[in-house]
Amino acid sequence: MAWVILAVAGLLEIVWASAMKKSEGFTVLGPSVVTLVAMVASFGLLAVAMKSLPLGTAYSVWTGIGAVGAFAVGVVFMGEAATPMRLLAVALIVGGLVLMRIAGGH
Repeated sequence: MAWVILAVAGLLEIVWASAMKKSEGFTVLGPSVVTLVAMVASFGLLAVAMKSLPLGTAYSVWTGIGAVGAFAVGVVFMGEAATPMRLLAVALIVGGLVLMRIAGGH
């Protein structure tokens, strides 16, 4: 169950990072509120997952989900470049997440 909670926390990290971009430096109310609510929920779920997962594993997976997801949102919805080097970087992050999951022991 900790892995599911961690995955949801990671998805919420994508939400808050994307909303933060749309908030234009916290000058647009709606995305600013979404950022803060999703951030608190993401941190809270990360804390719950860390009760039973190792710190290094939980934090690495959480940030990895957020990084890969934010990259995907940027490319798909915000017109950011998907260059070969950026795609390789994302592939390396995903590979690291898979290794962390395998080595996590939980």
